[in-house]
This record gives sequence, structure tokens and C-alpha cells, in this order.
Amino acid sequence: MPQFFSFISEILWGSLMVYLLAAAGIWFAFRSLLVPFRYITDFGKSLKSSRVAQRGALSSWQALCLSLATRLGSGNLAGVAFALTTGGPGAIFWMWVSALLAMAISFAECSLAQLYKTRDEDNQLRGGPAWYMERGLGMRWMGVLFSVLLLFTYGLVFNTIQSSAVSRAMEDAWEIPGIVTGLLLVVVSLFFVLKGISSIARLMQWIVPLMACAWVLISMGVSVWHADLLPGVLATIFKSAFGWHEAATGTMAWTLGQAVTSGFQRSMFANEAGMGSTPNAAAAAASWPPHPVAQGIVQMIGVVTDTFFVCTASALVLLLAGVSPVEGVFGGIQSIQKAMVSLTGDWGAGFVAIIVVLFAFTSIVANYTYAENNLVFLRCNSRRNLWLLRTGTLAMVLLGSVISVPLIWYVADVTMALMALINLTAILLLSPIVSLLAKDYLRQRKLGVMPVFDPQRYPEINRQLAPGSWNKIPRS
Repeated sequence: MPQFFSFISEILWGSLMVYLLAAAGIWFAFRSLLVPFRYITDFGKSLKSSRVAQRGALSSWQALCLSLATRLGSGNLAGVAFALTTGGPGAIFWMWVSALLAMAISFAECSLAQLYKTRDEDNQLRGGPAWYMERGLGMRWMGVLFSVLLLFTYGLVFNTIQSSAVSRAMEDAWEIPGIVTGLLLVVVSLFFVLKGISSIARLMQWIVPLMACAWVLISMGVSVWHADLLPGVLATIFKSAFGWHEAATGTMAWTLGQAVTSGFQRSMFANEAGMGSTPNAAAAAASWPPHPVAQGIVQMIGVVTDTFFVCTASALVLLLAGVSPVEGVFGGIQSIQKAMVSLTGDWGAGFVAIIVVLFAFTSIVANYTYAENNLVFLRCNSRRNLWLLRTGTLAMVLLGSVISVPLIWYVADVTMALMALINLTAILLLSPIVSLLAKDYLRQRKLGVMPVFDPQRYPEINRQLAPGSWNKIPRS
């Protein structure tokens, strides 16, 4: 079975997904008239003006932290180790390239999610790819297919990977049995998944910035401490990126194709742009200024934070220590711990374990939030079905803490590729709407007024929107 999913993953990622992601990133950069890059500093104003959540909605800051919670997981640690194993140091360079393209994709999908948002029976804002597939494209069947894949991937598969990373880190640092770690993670996660999206978002707005800053500051501090090695490490990254650098043992060489494939693959697992996950958080926000593009720009910053800061920090620790993650993705966490210990001392293993616990816990809770959101779209969010989802999620968390998960990693690669294929198809079909939104935002910025989206200007779009989702807001 692992060989089968590995074969399918190789087919999807060997060429198709890499070319599709690259093409979509370039396409949306130009279709949006480079608006997200030209006005990237607007994200600060949006966050400052949207600190307090409105009733039934998240603030832009809470939505960003919620999306970062799913992004900042084992993919930023074990996933980086996997990238180095399969693609060599050059995979890091291609992670950066992928992230630049992913910024435009994230802008497009999150702007669309904000545009086609709606309110549920409890007056809570909801939305995401399934909604813009139904309302924007008139293809509910596509939204249903996407929702089912997301439920499987985020409700079950990814959470198994997160708990596996935690159990390995805790056992390596303090010799805590995996079953004990798993049970504790289940209990704490259950407490928060019962709270609902608003309470989860309030938790994430505090814990996510703290854990991200802690990892980046310590890792970068360690890198600066070993500054004499940095030029050699950076040279290795760029040489290996184009297949010009052989492994230290002289027995293995990474090809350009391996570096590109591994870099794009791990970058998507880490920053999730194009997969259609972060739009679920973007749609739940009451964006300010009240324009879909504002939320698209805010969520784009999540890609920058995830890849250029957190993943790069992990890569530098591994490369500076000269630790080869010979156990591949399944030993990625131990490789990070071993690298940190060699650079800082014995306390490094415990520090990595704490970071992994925080990363994994926030990912599990936020992943569940996305899964529950799509139960709402499927109109299957009865009390019984919610408890079935919770039970399945927590069962996979416990399972991941006690078993080796090579098969799960391969399944994750396949399912996230399928999600991306469906979502990228949808947003490419909706690219005229993305272009229209960008032009509308650009027009108002050039006039020197606060951008406000008025659907009455666009009758065709207005007919697709949920009633009352974009009531006209007076300019301040």
C-alpha cells in the first residue's frame, strides 16, 4: 500500500502539480495587476483597524492567526527535514520560489472566499472554496467533492501526522511513552474543539504569534551565533538548487528535478497556498476595510511568515549542524532535535519538543475547525455528525502517537494534491472575478479613498452573493 500511494504521489508531484502551481502563481500575479504586491503594506492597516471581532465574525487578526495555526505544524520542522532528504539543500531555494508564487495564489483564493461568504443559522460567517464553487461557478457538485476531501485530509490524515511528530519529540526529549502523549493531546484538543470557531480564534490570536516568534528568534539567534558557517550554507543551497552540488559523502547527487519537486511539495504542505484550506479562515473574517482584496492581502502574509521565516529557520538549523536526516520524513523531528542539541547543548531537544507540541496542538484544533466548516456546507452538521467528526479526529490523533506513519505521509501528499487540483481549477475559472476585485481596489486606492466593495456596481456578481453578506458600508 505505501508503494501504491508513493507511486501516485510521484505522478502528481513529478510534473503536474509543480507546473500547475507555477503557472497559477504567475497567472494570478498578472491578473491581479500585482495589486497584492504593490499594496502589501496595507495588511498592517487592515490588522490595526480590525482588532476587535464583530458579532458572528472573526477579526482580520484572528483569521490570520487561525490560518497560521494550520500552517505552522510538523511541515515546518519534519517537512523541512524531508525536503532536505529527498531534494537536497537546493529544495530550500525552491521552497522560497514556490512561496513567492503561492502569495499570489493565496491572495486570489482568500479574496474569493471573502467575496462569497455567507452566514449560517447561528449568524456566524462561513465560506471557503466549496462556497465559491457553488455560488461563483454554480457547481455545487465540485464543492461537495472538495468538502469531502477536506474532511478526510484535515479531519483525519493531517492530525495523525501532527500527533506522530509530538510523540516522537516527547519520547526523544524526556522518554515519555507515545500513548501518554497521545492521550494528553486528545484530552486538551477535545476541550478546545468543543468551544467553537470564535473561542478557538481567540486562543490562536495569542498562542500562534508567541510560538512562531519563539522558534524563529531562537533559531535565527543560533544561526547568527554560527555566522561564520552561514556563507557556506547559503552557497550550498544555491548550488544544490540547480543540481550542481553533490552530497558530502560523494556517493549521492541531487538532481534539479528532485530539488524542485521536493521544494514545491513541502512548501505547499507548509504554507497550504492553493490547497483551499486558508480560505475557510479568510471567509470567517469581517474584513476592514470592507473589501475582499483587503482580506486577500492579509492572508498572503501568512505565506511569508510560514515559509520565509519559520521554514527557513528550521532549514538553517539543520544545515548549520550538518545533520543528515537519514531516516527521512519519519525521523524529521529527531533530526531537528539532534541538530539543535549539537548547536546549543542538551536543552535544545526539550526546546524543540515544546515547540512541536505547540505547533501540533494548534494545527489539530484549527484543522478540526476547517473540517467542521465543511460539514456546514454539506448540510451534515447535526449533533450526531459533529460528534462523529470529533471522535474520528481524536482517534487519529491517538493512533498517530503510537504507530509509525509512512503510509499516512504518502496519503497526505496525494490528498493535498487532489484538493489543490480541484481548488486551482475553480480559482482559475474565477480569475476574471479576481481581476475585477483587484481593479476595483486599485481604482479606489488611486482616488485616495478607503476601498469599499459595493456589489451594486457589479449586478452579475451581486446575483451570486448571499443576501446581506455585503451590505453597503458608509465610508469613514
